[in-house]
Formats: sequence, C-alpha cells, structure tokens
Amino acid sequence: MAHLLQHKSLSALQFSEFRLYIIARFFFILVLTMQATLIGWEVFAITRDPFSIGLIGLVEFVPAVAMAIYSGYIIDRTDKKKLLHLSIAGNLVLTVLFTYITSKHALETFDRSIVLISIYCIAFLTGIARAFSGPASFALVSALVPKEHLPNAITWHSSSWQIAAVSGPAIGGLLYGEAGITFAFGVMIAMLTASVCVLFFISPKPPVGGMEREPMLQSIQKGFRFVWNTKEILGVLSLDLFAVFFGGATALLPYFSDVILGAGPEGLGILRAAPGLGAILVLLTMNVVPMKKNQGRTMLLCVGGFGLCMTLFGLSETFWLSFAILMVSGILDGISVIVRSTILQLKTPDEMKGRVSALNSIFIISSNELGAFESGFAARILGVVPSVVLGGLMTVSIVAFTWFKVPRIRTVNY
Repeated sequence: MAHLLQHKSLSALQFSEFRLYIIARFFFILVLTMQATLIGWEVFAITRDPFSIGLIGLVEFVPAVAMAIYSGYIIDRTDKKKLLHLSIAGNLVLTVLFTYITSKHALETFDRSIVLISIYCIAFLTGIARAFSGPASFALVSALVPKEHLPNAITWHSSSWQIAAVSGPAIGGLLYGEAGITFAFGVMIAMLTASVCVLFFISPKPPVGGMEREPMLQSIQKGFRFVWNTKEILGVLSLDLFAVFFGGATALLPYFSDVILGAGPEGLGILRAAPGLGAILVLLTMNVVPMKKNQGRTMLLCVGGFGLCMTLFGLSETFWLSFAILMVSGILDGISVIVRSTILQLKTPDEMKGRVSALNSIFIISSNELGAFESGFAARILGVVPSVVLGGLMTVSIVAFTWFKVPRIRTVNY
C-alpha cells in the first residue's frame, strides 16, 4: 500500500493527515450539496416560484461576503484546523435546524410563510459559516503536505469536492423521493458528525510568521495589494466571477426538472449530479496526465465552452440530453477549476493564504450565490428559458472579450 501511494498520481495521499482531511471535507461537501438540492426543492414546492429559489443564494451571499475579509485575517493568525473544525460543527447545528423546519411536524404546525422565512434565516447563518469554512479549507491544504506534493494535493482536493458534488445531489434526491426530507436530513447529520470526529485526529496548524503583531487593517490591505499586483490571480478570479455569474443555470434546476422535463425530485438529483460527474472524469484523468503547458489558454476555451453548454441546456426539452449537456459543462468547468486552484496555491505565500483564499471565496460566492439570485431575477423578468440562454451567451461574450483585451491570461503557464 505504501509503495502504491508513492506513485506520482497518489503521492499526496501518503500523508495521513491529508487523507483524514479529504475524508472530513468529503462528508462536509456531500452534505452541503445534498442540502442545496433539498432546500431548493422544498422552497420551490412551497412557492412554485423560481425567484424564491434565487433568494436562497442571495441570503447566503450577503453574510458570506460581508464576513469574508475578516475571516481571511483571522485564518492567517489563528489555527487553521481549529477554524475549519468549528465551522463544520456550526454547519452541523444549522443542519439540525433545517431538519426541524422542513419536517412534517413543522409544516403542519406553522404557516408556510413562517417556514419559508425560517429557511432563509438558517441559510443566512449558513453563509456566515461558509465565510470561514472555504478559506480555512484552502489555507489548510498546504499545511498538510510538503510543497513538492502540493500540485497533486490540489488535484485530489478538487477531485474529492467534485465526487461529493456528484454524490450529494443524487443521494439527496433519491433519499427525498424514497424516504422523505426528514430522513435525508438525518443522514446529513450523521455525515457531519463523522466529519467533526475525523478532524480531531489532525494536529493543530498554527499561523505562519508574525501575523499576531500585524494590525488588522494593514493585514487586510496587504492581501488586497497582493491580489491586485498578481495579475494571474486577479485575472482568473475575475473571469470565473463574471462567467459563472451569468452562466449558472443550476439554481433553476428545480424548475427545469419539474416543469420542463417532468422528472421530479429524483430527476433533480440526477441533473445536479451531472456537472460533477463530468468534472470527476476529467479530474481523475488529470491526476494521471496533468496539464503541462498553455493552462491559461485552455482555461479560457473551457469557460467559453461552459457558457455554450448553458445556452444549449436552456433550449433542451429532453431529460437525457439535458443531463449530457450538464455533464459536458462539468468536464469543462473541472479543467478551469484545476487551473484556477493551482495558480492560487502556487502563487500565494503560506502566510497570506487565509486572506487570498478569503478574497477568492468572495469571487466564488459572488458567482455562485449572487449568480443564483441573478438567475431567479432574470427568470422572473425574461422567463426561465430565455434567461438561461441569454446567460450562457453572456458568458461566451465575456470570454471573447477577455481573450482579445487581456491577452496575459491566455499566456498563463505554471
């Protein structure tokens, strides 16, 4: 077994703490993706309004972004493992609250508007927890493996996320359809408990250097200056922000699954799993055959292809065609994720990873959660299908603009 882990495609897994971290994070991401699937479906079942699904993204976006800069400062001057541990424990408590408010007892006891408001309030608190969990997770990786194994660790880090992203929606949809939402949330509670327990076996990871003596505002300004002056980081973050902001159709999947494709909650789980399945295929391939050059050029082409997939998905009225399009979008997105994550890890000093990852989380949360709100808002104004088609075309246009106006990004190599 030890000899097998020496292979270059598995080298990061030879470190026991990294293996434990991957297990804990897998359960955590699995729960988050299950939760997103079921909460989106439950809100749509209550309101029958795609705009209400977009609001979930907005109420998570506001606290996550508001807390992100502060969380980056805290992560760089505090034990990274402890912060991740606490944020996952906080999500465990919030999952218990989700379990109750979506239960049959709550739906029979309270008015549906109260249930809906409660879901949004819990989602708001989830956004606060995410402000710490994402950056702490990013910053912790480089403390678990030597630097020469970091590229392989990043690939496994992204692969485990994608496997969870595939499994979560599918499992969530199937559990919901077969046993009900309360049972599904009970499974989530068990998995988060396992994640919390596994993290106890990872040793503390204290801050690097003299961060304790640096004033907060000065520290935050230094993080901003670093990102602004490192054009490769600024470029890939900006591209991801605008592309996913306009090209994200996943927030409206409950509508597509129920109204356009007639597939119900089980179909919703399969559709949500499709992009992750595609990403898994490409990420596992890249473990064996990593990209060696022209990473920036490849990333731009993949993001443009992602936008085209969103346009085609909006036009599709066949379930398995929609599934295939989403799977291809996951393949393209998986490649861009690897490029972006590797650039961030290799270009960022260890003592600044909390602040840079916090800024990265702002871009990610803005593109995903605010993008979900934009999708719901555009769907209300333009209609669901036109909003998705237009969003995909906007993504392609942004890539074309970046290709010609910011040539430095397409020359990125590492």
